[in-house]
Amino acid sequence: MKKKVLGLLLAVMTAAMLTACGSSKEADTSAAAESTDAATDAATDAAEGSSAEKKVLKVAMECGYAPYNWTQADDSNGAVKINDSSDYAYGYDVMMAKKIADALGYELQIVKLDWDSLVPAVQSGTVDCVIAGQSITSERLQMVDFSEPYYYASIVGLVKSDGQYADAKGVADLAGATCTSQLGTVWYDVCLPQIKDANIQPAQESAPAMLVALESARTDLVVTDMPTAKAAVVAYPDLKLLDFTDSDDNFQVSEEEINIGISVKKGNTELLDGINSVLSTMTTDDFDAMMNDAISVQPLSE
Repeated sequence: MKKKVLGLLLAVMTAAMLTACGSSKEADTSAAAESTDAATDAATDAAEGSSAEKKVLKVAMECGYAPYNWTQADDSNGAVKINDSSDYAYGYDVMMAKKIADALGYELQIVKLDWDSLVPAVQSGTVDCVIAGQSITSERLQMVDFSEPYYYASIVGLVKSDGQYADAKGVADLAGATCTSQLGTVWYDVCLPQIKDANIQPAQESAPAMLVALESARTDLVVTDMPTAKAAVVAYPDLKLLDFTDSDDNFQVSEEEINIGISVKKGNTELLDGINSVLSTMTTDDFDAMMNDAISVQPLSE
């Protein structure tokens, strides 16, 4: 009897030990599985978070050079908010910046700077690129790298429609004119000196300033590019556009001076290649259509 009881006790104890051991292994396995699942979830969440975060493309422009770019109070027509401002930027340059940012997977940030601050901002890395109606000149190419042209802008004049030079057919007919243009442009540095006996006034800080000088009769003539002139005659109906392109007496400029490009920091080939890949999908007709859209919605045209 004692042997039977003892055997029974041994059997019960053995079963209990086996059960306890089994529970421990199952617990360990379960804990390990939960730990693995948690790590997998964390990794997945991190990956998803990383993929959701877009790189920011900081694009500088004046936000005051219609129809290339301007400032407005709201986001109408697809305008983009200006960094550190309650205002928005729009125009041809913003349209192009949006197209590039979307194609390359960037979040777009518009940075408003004065004209003379644009190149230094790219050089210092404060911004990634400048899309601001800049000509691809040899001088600028010494400081920054440029994309392929994103617009081709011929040089023209603007005068009062009832002024002394309204019937000019070529540069020679502008002799003796009091004239000005925007600071740091081929219009001022290259074109105005071609006018015989010109009274060249100090350069204006911005395109709007040169137009105000003409509109207020402080100057007889401003030289600019075609998009700026087209926008100006919409905003100021009393101005007349002088286009000598088809004459034998036009302003003499090199091709580089009428090719408008996007500037990046020297050596930033990754961004430059990306920008060029987007531009390569567009034609001059595409550029012109986009520019006409910009001119049609510029603030003063409505």
